[in-house]
Amino acid sequence: MEENEKNIPVNEKDASGAAPTEKDEAKAGECAAAAGVNESESCTADKKQRNGKCRKELEKEREAHAAEVKDMQAKIDALNDKFLRVVAEYDNFRRRSQREKDGIHNDTKAEVLSKLLPVIDNFERAAASGDDYEGYRKGVEMVVKQLMDIVKSLGVESFGEKGDDFDATIHNAVMHAEDADAPENSVSEVFQKGYKIGDRILRCATVKVVN
Repeated sequence: MEENEKNIPVNEKDASGAAPTEKDEAKAGECAAAAGVNESESCTADKKQRNGKCRKELEKEREAHAAEVKDMQAKIDALNDKFLRVVAEYDNFRRRSQREKDGIHNDTKAEVLSKLLPVIDNFERAAASGDDYEGYRKGVEMVVKQLMDIVKSLGVESFGEKGDDFDATIHNAVMHAEDADAPENSVSEVFQKGYKIGDRILRCATVKVVN
């Protein structure tokens, strides 16, 4: 027996010194395979857990992004609605202002023309006077006075008198004259009076100026 034991390799003996059988080797293989399966299953479980966590984070980010987009869209819609309201209000204001402007213009024309109607009546009377020169002259004088009263009532003032200092902003010099008795750069003759409303010049006075 000693010789037989010596012929058995040491590495083929188990812990008790007996040689491993095929059953033992198969069991060892099963254990190793089971260990490998358990390790693989553990890795797969960890991977699934990480993937699940990533999906949850992505879903949260997606929900947060969707909420942000919805909020921005609401703000855009509010601004667009406000812009449309402002445009509509401005259009209404423009139309209302134009109507008021047209109304003021028509009212002004009507007021001036109503004041000129008596003047037209006097012109017609003067024209119907026939050969009565004196009556015609008096009629024209009345018309002139009437017209001047009307323009004064409208705030119109006449200017341009002989002896006035020449002012290029209100006088239109069409002639120059030499006059030793008149001050230099003064109006020596008025061909056509000027008219103004306040500071607005309606027409410059046409004059002759002393050099």
